[in-house]
Amino acid sequence: MKYHIDTIPVWDAVKADTECPLCALRRKTERLLVERSLGASVMSPDTRIRVNERGFCPAHQVMMFQTSGGNRLGHGLMMLSHLQTIKPRIDKALGESKGAQRSGGLFRRIKNDKAPATQSALSAFYDKCILCEELQEQEKRYAASLVHLWKTDMAFRKAFSESKGLCVPDTEVVLQMAEEFLSGEPLIAFKKEVNTLLSDSLKRLEEELSWFTQKFDYRNAQKPWGDSKDALERTVNKLRGWCLGNEPLQDD
Repeated sequence: MKYHIDTIPVWDAVKADTECPLCALRRKTERLLVERSLGASVMSPDTRIRVNERGFCPAHQVMMFQTSGGNRLGHGLMMLSHLQTIKPRIDKALGESKGAQRSGGLFRRIKNDKAPATQSALSAFYDKCILCEELQEQEKRYAASLVHLWKTDMAFRKAFSESKGLCVPDTEVVLQMAEEFLSGEPLIAFKKEVNTLLSDSLKRLEEELSWFTQKFDYRNAQKPWGDSKDALERTVNKLRGWCLGNEPLQDD
């Protein structure tokens, strides 16, 4: 599979010295996508069509609502258009369900071994998100760029080896991506480095989080925090991907 390689953002994220440069890029991209959705793209016919069809997930609805500020109107117009698009389809699904009460009402059997036994006829109207889909594409692009940089740029390889590595989810992502870009000894070396960085980071975070908890003992109240003051946030972010603490790459 071919990926669009964009090395500058990955370089910048590694230099930022976060617990995971890919998390930092993902969150920055997510903020930009939300801002764009509330900006000029509100009036873009192409964007409006996609929003009408797919809508936004709860998490991105929250981000848009909190970000909209003076553009609550833009958010409202997008949701009105989306509602007007899917309401007739929901009404149709509800109408069809009246004649299918004996077979499960709104729930129908799915002839797919990989799918649940039943699926709501309404799920098609809330299980998609235009921003999630765009974000997933960007995630692949940045993961591919990271592996490409490691393969082709020795300065980047050195900087990455001196970084805090990646979070657990992104470690898995880049290890899978490496199979497409590397082979033989380079692949073995890359996997070893990524795994070592994660292992070392978890050990460091365990020590920092341990001291964080001990600081709540009155006997340690006057002792310095060291690097442990935000150990809780950084540990959560390392284990699950960024979700707590200061916004990464906020000043870029």
